[in-house]
Amino acid sequence: MDPLIYLLFILALSIFLGFALISKVPPLLHTPLMSEANAISGITVVGALIAAGSEIHSVLTIALGTFAVALATFNVVGGYCVTERMLKMFKKKESK
Repeated sequence: MDPLIYLLFILALSIFLGFALISKVPPLLHTPLMSEANAISGITVVGALIAAGSEIHSVLTIALGTFAVALATFNVVGGYCVTERMLKMFKKKESK
């Protein structure tokens, strides 16, 4: 069989599983899960850097690797900003 069919099956299964898991998470656990996702995205940045600087010097490989680095970096920075904002909601406000 064509490997593309297997890859599409894995993609569809991961989308379904991710949606099913995230929809069952209580709101109190969203901040720790966001921090965990940021750590995983950090690993993705490293993988994207390896892909961008691979020994295969085709234009497509370099372009996709660079695009992956940009998206993963944007995801990490955005995730940390959202996590910091959520954590500020739990801090007590100081009265002047």
